[in-house]
Amino acid sequence: MTLQAVFFGAIGTLAETSELQRRAYNMAFAAADLDWVWDRESYARMLYEPGGKTRIRTYAEQAGDRVDAAAVHAAKQMYFAMLLAREGVDLRPGVGDLINALQARGLLLALVTGTDAAQVDALLAALPISRDDFDWVGDRTRAARGKPAPDLYHAAMDDLGLLPHHVLVIEDTPESAQAAVDAGLATIGFAGEAARGRAFPAGVEIVDRLDRDHLNRNSRAGVIAAE
Repeated sequence: MTLQAVFFGAIGTLAETSELQRRAYNMAFAAADLDWVWDRESYARMLYEPGGKTRIRTYAEQAGDRVDAAAVHAAKQMYFAMLLAREGVDLRPGVGDLINALQARGLLLALVTGTDAAQVDALLAALPISRDDFDWVGDRTRAARGKPAPDLYHAAMDDLGLLPHHVLVIEDTPESAQAAVDAGLATIGFAGEAARGRAFPAGVEIVDRLDRDHLNRNSRAGVIAAE
């Protein structure tokens, strides 16, 4: 059977957002009168644990502080959207051309992200692509468990009527890539800035740029024929 769908597994596979996210967290901490400052190195380590609210709760416990993690995270989302609108962001290398090529061939596209819908909308508003470019857009409400559990991938396949051998996934962190692998999906590791140099699950090829050759080599379902 041939490849029928490509799943982008995170907003970070579309654009490099880690530094804007880190700055947004620090702005939210300052607004909440917290003396927390997350530097780049510390934030990169925190990304080993998916989920913004979870990171805030974990950090608060370690610091011995009591915080309203949901409120702080909501403020972070507001600042992230503000930074995106003010400074803009670019698609990562090869993403735009790949999306165009996949659409021209009639393949299904999904954004299988576990982030909040507000952050998805904020990012897409800053990019030259939109929700309309995807046949399925997820967020943390679409599955009972977030990544690294494979539930979001199962939800996307169920809704789109796909089997695992129909799908190729692009992920930007080892933890999220593990979710795809556990769902039985062929996976490319398109490592983001914070995940470069980290070990991805066995069998996941790490690439710096997306192109059809990577899809051809990695898809167990088939290939995208050259024009």
